[in-house]
Amino acid sequence: MDLVPVWSKADVAKHLPPRKTASHKGSYGTALLVAGSPDMPGAAMLAAKAAMRSGLGKLVVATDKESILPLAVHIPEATFEVGLPEKLQRGDSSSATYRSAAIGPGMPPDSKTENTVNFLIDLGIPLVLDAGALSPRDYSRTAAPVILTPHPAEFSRITGISVDKIQKNRAIIAAEWAAKWQVTIVLKGPGTITAFPDGKTVRNPTGNSALAKGGTGDTLTGMLLGMLCLHDNWQHAVLNAVHLHGACADEWTKTSSAHTLLAHELADLLPEVMKSYEQ
Repeated sequence: MDLVPVWSKADVAKHLPPRKTASHKGSYGTALLVAGSPDMPGAAMLAAKAAMRSGLGKLVVATDKESILPLAVHIPEATFEVGLPEKLQRGDSSSATYRSAAIGPGMPPDSKTENTVNFLIDLGIPLVLDAGALSPRDYSRTAAPVILTPHPAEFSRITGISVDKIQKNRAIIAAEWAAKWQVTIVLKGPGTITAFPDGKTVRNPTGNSALAKGGTGDTLTGMLLGMLCLHDNWQHAVLNAVHLHGACADEWTKTSSAHTLLAHELADLLPEVMKSYEQ
């Protein structure tokens, strides 16, 4: 793993876009987040909050009707469309306004999720897949960036490779499957590996054991979604999101125990952490 190049703080600072003075919310795009379920509405909240903190102009959340009110209380800046999940499953929702999309946090890997994933793939916009949206499938029909964010157990489930083998060969195996599927794989864990379809593989130097807690992956999905709207270069967006996600955990452990971090606190830390990278 030491031979894999890292995406450093200097790299983030160099490629983090400035907020232009003469800009408006349309300058930074509208993102679509498909997330949550009656049993896991919090996953949508975590991803939505992180996305709103990561530079996008507007966020549309597609979730079940029962979750909209509690989500709106926590994320009043987001917008919601009643019935949008069903429209997406049928493939009859307009795609004109979305600059990027993400799906999966808090969702089961069932046929409804699969139908929605297939519809989003066909939109031809940058797409982040996490949790319930991670399943074996063909991605060859899109030329747009597709970013998969598995932890080792999820990566094992979709590839058939044992977790033990994955952990012993993280960079090599991630690179092999990124090339095979022509997607980007963000293999989470200590020294998160990002493998691009063009063969480039990068190790993230930030993060710590405070991230070993439920919900932190949902937060990363939201950050990826927001960064894809903010950046012109989608690879820089992915690498910056992964680095800043870990940097927030590093900031937490400067003053607090790694045992105590809650996932939503990563988004609370992002403003100060991100400011420290701005040139």
